[in-house]
Amino acid sequence: MSEWVVLDIEGTLSATDQVLVTLYDYARPRLGPWIDEHPDDPTVVEAVAQIRELSGVDGGTDELVRVLHGWMDADQKVTPLKTLQGLIWQRGYAVGDLVAEFFPDVVPALRKWHDEGKDLAVFSSGSVAGQVAFFAHTTDGDLTSLFQYHFDTVNAGPKREAGSYLKIASALDVPDAADITFYSDVPAELDAAAEAGWRTVGVARPGEPYGDADFGPHRTVEAL
Repeated sequence: MSEWVVLDIEGTLSATDQVLVTLYDYARPRLGPWIDEHPDDPTVVEAVAQIRELSGVDGGTDELVRVLHGWMDADQKVTPLKTLQGLIWQRGYAVGDLVAEFFPDVVPALRKWHDEGKDLAVFSSGSVAGQVAFFAHTTDGDLTSLFQYHFDTVNAGPKREAGSYLKIASALDVPDAADITFYSDVPAELDAAAEAGWRTVGVARPGEPYGDADFGPHRTVEAL
């Protein structure tokens, strides 16, 4: 029977600042141009429709961008924002503007788990497209072959709801949820995973936003 390790990214594998500063700053000025330059891309068309539906705006690109920037400032995990960011980051990684960096312990741990026969997956609020681009262009090379599945808030659901973890377990075809271990730096996400029957490990990295959080009943480590 397969044993799965499912991993959060931000604050767990990579520094939060890489997302909230480096990636957000890269995407921010490119959102408007991306919308204008891809008027016939079905993914962009759907994202724009979702922005209008969620915000009630009916103006042009500038108004859409104001909504997107507001969501970014509040660090809201809104689907059309994540979709557009993912497309922009995907391009940024492909042209060499962006390179993913991990905490020093991460890549050795990923390779060790992989060599031991564990199956690896990712569950992050960032879009699947953004995740794949992230792992394809790292300071340690292309790591995409280490992962079997990628999940985000679109194909799985909110990270703080047990139903999302039940959905992932079903997609992984794991009959016993205890065969899945979830690593995250966010206690509320670990609570949801535990409610779904998963094993959990809190990653309390010094200096990260949740480094001093109360992880309650969850086994807690400072490195993978």
